[in-house]
Amino acid sequence: MTNLYNDQDTKDFKTDLDYRVYTSQLLGRSDELVLHGGGNTSVKSVVDDTEVLYVKGSGWDLVTIEPQGFPAVELQFLKDMARLTELSDSDMVDAQRKAMLDKSAPNPSVEAILHAIIPFKFVDHTHADAIVTITNNDFGKYNIEELFPNFLLVDYIMPGFILAHTIYKLTRDIDWDKCEGIILLNHGIFTFDDDPKKSYDKMIDAVSKAEEFLDDNANLVIEKYMPRATLDIQKLQEIISETKGYDAVIKVNQSPLALHYASQRNLQQKATKGVLTPEHIIRTKRVPLILEDDDIQKAVDSYKDEYIAYYEEFKKDEVCLNPAPNWAVVKNFGTVSFGKTQKEANIIEDVNNHTMRAVLRADILGGFQSISLKDSFEMEYWELEQAKLKK
Repeated sequence: MTNLYNDQDTKDFKTDLDYRVYTSQLLGRSDELVLHGGGNTSVKSVVDDTEVLYVKGSGWDLVTIEPQGFPAVELQFLKDMARLTELSDSDMVDAQRKAMLDKSAPNPSVEAILHAIIPFKFVDHTHADAIVTITNNDFGKYNIEELFPNFLLVDYIMPGFILAHTIYKLTRDIDWDKCEGIILLNHGIFTFDDDPKKSYDKMIDAVSKAEEFLDDNANLVIEKYMPRATLDIQKLQEIISETKGYDAVIKVNQSPLALHYASQRNLQQKATKGVLTPEHIIRTKRVPLILEDDDIQKAVDSYKDEYIAYYEEFKKDEVCLNPAPNWAVVKNFGTVSFGKTQKEANIIEDVNNHTMRAVLRADILGGFQSISLKDSFEMEYWELEQAKLKK
């Protein structure tokens, strides 16, 4: 992975936030680190004698983030929240807003508490493809322990307060000076330092080590398939639009990667193992539609039935989301992404490309293993998103 830090770029920087914006944008420039709103960063500073955490705000992408994208939150308030034994994420968001210096700023990241309790000035968090490819595997924990012996490894936990409180408990007696970072299995990686360049360097070095491991142990050769199947694209678009309840925009992908992925044997099993990193589920749903013959309507109806069964199994009082698929893998043809707009379809395709490559490489390591069905449901039906629907 290329290190993009350039000392010349920073020679006129004067504030902590200047550095925070710069290295955040560097992280955002690599699709292998974060995609479409993924990841978050922070810096601890002082404003009018008050210790604050500047943390990525909701709705911002790291690649384009500006100073106004980092709301300032009272640091001690966030640290105190980590000690609570119970707190809903909705209440957490409300409490964090009360501790903001500027109430008109965007909501702080749901990981703000976790950033606050890491006792270093700069904290970087990404969903690096190489890291989650290795951890989304039956041998993931073993391989990560071998590669990163000085990192704190944490089994998958729902992001937000539960994750922050868990890490608070795990690190009460830790020697932070000996901890090189945190890896969240099936989720991502944190690096940190009091120096912005060193924190960024640690991220690039760790991900590069993971990439080298994959090159040595899961080298992926993309076979040069030609499309061997046809697809009635207009019919697919009509059926998906009717199922979704709006005119869906579709994006066909017949790249070498998509064709390789769609030409696998046992496609139904291979291509329905779950998401690469949990936040992708709001883009792609847990699994794609699999089309292996010409009966598109039957396949879509079956997908809907399976989705509703999944919802019924885990629901409490959640509002059911649209049960239609967000993308399809078409046997021997490629993939198709569905969006409300062309931009949304492009984003879903982008996420799919990263997912397909990771699944194929993880299979070489022994088998791709995403988060559980229950964990998937909790992420897809996160109370913060549900609150918007219920309003």
